[in-house]
Amino acid sequence: MADLMEIIKGRRSIRKYDERDVPEELVDRLLEAVRWAPSWTNCQCWEVVVVRDQAVKEQLQASLPPKGNPAVKAIVDAPVLLAMCARTGISGYYKDLQTTKFGDWMMYDLGLATQNLCLMAHHLGLGTVIVGLFDHDRAAAAVNVPAGHELVTLIPLGYPAKVGGAPKRREPHEFTHDNHF
Repeated sequence: MADLMEIIKGRRSIRKYDERDVPEELVDRLLEAVRWAPSWTNCQCWEVVVVRDQAVKEQLQASLPPKGNPAVKAIVDAPVLLAMCARTGISGYYKDLQTTKFGDWMMYDLGLATQNLCLMAHHLGLGTVIVGLFDHDRAAAAVNVPAGHELVTLIPLGYPAKVGGAPKRREPHEFTHDNHF
C-alpha cells in the first residue's frame, strides 16, 4: 500500500492524457473519496457532473479563454471531465444566516472534496488538473447547473500521457510562525 505522504508528493497537474477510457468503477471510487470529504456541519454541499459526452466537453471548452489557460486541450482530450459544483447558502450558514467573516464556505468544502478526488485519482494511476479560469456562467449553462448552485471548477480526468516533475516548494520553516505571525 502506498504511503499517504508519497501520494501527496507524487500528485501532479496532468494536461495530456492517453486515449484509454476510465472505467466506471474507478470513477465510482473517486466519487466515494468525495463522499468522505469533511464539510461545514457535514452539509456535503458538493454536486459532481460526470461528463463523457464529447459535445458537452466542447461546450465546456468554449467557456475557457482562447489563450492563457494551458488546460484548454485537456478539457476535450481527457476521457472524463468532472464539473465540480456546490450548493450555495448552506456551508458557513446557521439558521439561514451567514456565520463567518468569509461568507459562504462552499469554496472551502469543495476544495476539500476536490483534494480527496485528486489524491485518490493519483493513487489509482489516473491524472487530473484543477481548472478554474473559465466563464463559470457559460460552463454552468452547458451542464444545466440549477439555481442555488455554482459550478466552481472543471477537472479533466484520465490516464496520464505525460507527467512532469515536482515544482519547487517552500520549506515548512518559511511559512510557519510560532505564537504570532
